[in-house]
Amino acid sequence: MLDDRDQKLLLLLQRDASLPVSALAEKVALSVSACSRRIQRLEEEGYIERRIAVLNRGRMGVPTTLFALIKTAHHADGWIEQFKKVIADIPEIVEAHRLTGTYDYILKLVLPSVEHYDVIYKQIVRRIELFDVSASISMERMKEGLELPAGYAR
Repeated sequence: MLDDRDQKLLLLLQRDASLPVSALAEKVALSVSACSRRIQRLEEEGYIERRIAVLNRGRMGVPTTLFALIKTAHHADGWIEQFKKVIADIPEIVEAHRLTGTYDYILKLVLPSVEHYDVIYKQIVRRIELFDVSASISMERMKEGLELPAGYAR
């Protein structure tokens, strides 16, 4: 069970995992060693999967976001596994979700330009059969982040 300090530590680490343990300890009113032990416990218990650096998309040359909505006529396990392998090999696809409703999958792509979508589209359809693909270009990122709410943690 997580207490308020654990939840605050998780929020702080999500915002900036590079904060020194001494700064985190001060913010949650713990000694440095107690704070360090809590962080280690949170990692061991699987609350913290990894610590990453979030890169600037403009500086990385991929400022364009595009969402591809996919329909397929195939729903067998073998097709799904092949689809997972196809999209895993394409670094521009940063998220993929299986959906309920009209479309079967949605892919989030980060691209250097809208025109580059055709390159990715061809990479996919050369390797796997799709029924329908519809793409939408994001005009503005209104909210983006990796930060999860900590209040639901068990």
